[in-house]
Amino acid sequence: QVQLVESGGGLVQAGGSLRLSCAASGRTFSNYAMNWFRQAPGKEREFVAAIKWSDGSTYYADSVKGRFTISRDNAKNTFYLQMNSLKPEDTAVYYCAADPNPTFYSGSYYSWGMEYWGKGTQVTVSS
Repeated sequence: QVQLVESGGGLVQAGGSLRLSCAASGRTFSNYAMNWFRQAPGKEREFVAAIKWSDGSTYYADSVKGRFTISRDNAKNTFYLQMNSLKPEDTAVYYCAADPNPTFYSGSYYSWGMEYWGKGTQVTVSS
């Protein structure tokens, strides 16, 4: 059974940092891109960052570029989202997801959609 399990969410003051983790199990993800999405109250789910499991290629939404870093630990089958300089507008439920057919080309990332999703972890940034 494939599982993506997020952890690391919580309450932090503006300007602070959090690191989210997503533990992946149940299959091999070597050809996948692992993603972070977020959904704020009353808003649509939005893409945050992606990393290609095989070679570590990354891609970020403009709203988090320079503040967030996505990484992976192959030995632990876990990937991370380090979030620095957090803002109140970063408040959301953060989800990890797995893309089975990613394309990273010329600095961009193209996706046909996610195959697996985690259940989410709440991040709240107070002002």
